Amino acid sequence: MSEAVLTLDMVRVARQRMAGAAHITPLEYSHTFSRLTGNNVFLKLENTQKTGSFKIRGAYNKVMSLSGEEKARGVIAASAGNHAQGVAYAAARAGLTSAIVMPEGAPISKIMAARGYGAQVILAGGGYDEAYHRALELQATSGATFIHGFDDVEIMAGQGTIALELLEQMPDLEAVLVPVGGGGLIAGISLAIKKSKPSVRIIGVQAGGAPAMYRSYREGALIESSNTSTFADGIAIRRPGKLAFEIIRSYVDDIITVDDEEIAGAILMLLERSKLVVEGAGAVGLASLIYHKTSLTGANTAVVLSGGNIDVNILSIIIERGLAKSGRYVRLRTTLTDRPGSLQKLLSVVAQTHANVISINHDRIRPGIPLKQAEVQLDLETRDQEHIQEIVSILKKSNYLPEII
Repeated sequence: MSEAVLTLDMVRVARQRMAGAAHITPLEYSHTFSRLTGNNVFLKLENTQKTGSFKIRGAYNKVMSLSGEEKARGVIAASAGNHAQGVAYAAARAGLTSAIVMPEGAPISKIMAARGYGAQVILAGGGYDEAYHRALELQATSGATFIHGFDDVEIMAGQGTIALELLEQMPDLEAVLVPVGGGGLIAGISLAIKKSKPSVRIIGVQAGGAPAMYRSYREGALIESSNTSTFADGIAIRRPGKLAFEIIRSYVDDIITVDDEEIAGAILMLLERSKLVVEGAGAVGLASLIYHKTSLTGANTAVVLSGGNIDVNILSIIIERGLAKSGRYVRLRTTLTDRPGSLQKLLSVVAQTHANVISINHDRIRPGIPLKQAEVQLDLETRDQEHIQEIVSILKKSNYLPEII
């Protein structure tokens, strides 16, 4: 790993290198989130970047900066998913072989995407840190050039190109909210912005279940978390980058955390209100605004939506839980006499409430259900919590004993 110092000139060179290889992503104003948060909110859509995240920027810049000898040996990296795709894409474009070590629990979509770009994918460990150590072991025997996910100046220079775009797209920028995992993204962005426009506030946002950089920033020394517990796998890092940390200490104004429920809420709102698919790591910045974790008020604020590679199974759970929380979905259970017409009578009562029946499960053989009775589970589409209580009340008046489950 290079110990060189990151400079603004390196960020500018990175931008020249990746011309045509990475998108200049849109910066879109959001009326919805501006109104909700009391700030002028602009969304930096890195979820629409090639490979689905900002990682292509740093990976491509690093690969292009390698010597001929380093390229000839091929490259190897460790990643929870997005860096894997960035390295695989960059290597394929440069005509290099690539191997990526990913955690055994990495989303299938990210594994298949890395393979689709031509990488050899090796699964090892339960999280990024275990995959990282396995990649180092393989690198020692293969001689491949290791491409670090965040703690490398060329990687950080590539990520810093986002800052150059932001300043051009929004000259009156006042604040930027940046997701934080290992620190490479915010290190690159903060240096490039502070060197260009020092008045802009740079705020990092980390998942509360993986707060290593948050704790390090607060205590002024690099701290490793004993474990991570967050579905935002892209920022579930136990040990932040040393080089990144030094830059962050110099240029970042604050680092805050959000919990998984808040991240999930932001994902759901982005999907429903803005028609944007964003992964957990990419939604933390907006979550901090929605749930009022920052002190920003009336500021021209850019929120970096760093990636959109969310596993569809996770997204499905978030949608279902979000609908239930807002009262737009409910699952009820009740019992009725097991004879012809009983289910039809129950459904006619439900129909009076104007709830939409999504699914029905009728069970008369499960242990615990009395003979000659059946348990019915109904999944209903509802308007809100008040509508749910109205349904329960009507069912009780019709001599049913509904239970919300």
